[in-house]
Amino acid sequence: MLKGIHPVLNPDLLRAIARMGHGDEILIADANFPSSTMGPEVIRADGVSATEMAEAILTHLPLDTFVPDSAWRMEVVGDPQAEPEVCVEFQTIVSKRAGDFKIVPVERFAFYERSRKVAYIVATTEFRLYGNLILKKGVVHPHEVFRG
Repeated sequence: MLKGIHPVLNPDLLRAIARMGHGDEILIADANFPSSTMGPEVIRADGVSATEMAEAILTHLPLDTFVPDSAWRMEVVGDPQAEPEVCVEFQTIVSKRAGDFKIVPVERFAFYERSRKVAYIVATTEFRLYGNLILKKGVVHPHEVFRG
């Protein structure tokens, strides 16, 4: 346990988000997502919901301000206008932790394609359907780095 580090961020996940550079993406995946067959390294987060993981990651990871979109969720199959409760919660967390970013819905198979290119996949035990979120890392500014 460390001071100032969100407690659901295990050592593997801390290493992953610290290694990510500007523009790299990370996927927070629900329990039904085919994480192990996408290709990127999978980091297990058993016993953690996707929203809890989003809160933890966004406590330390800025979103990219140099591109139009920096957060994506999977669109509901057969009802692209629907916004599941878990996605509403994602938006609240993104707004609170990262600022004025809109989470963009992406068609299921296009979401899978994007998932194959992320730096890491965090496999949670989120049981709510459509509890998947991709985040694009932004720049950590010098004034945000602790220098003792």
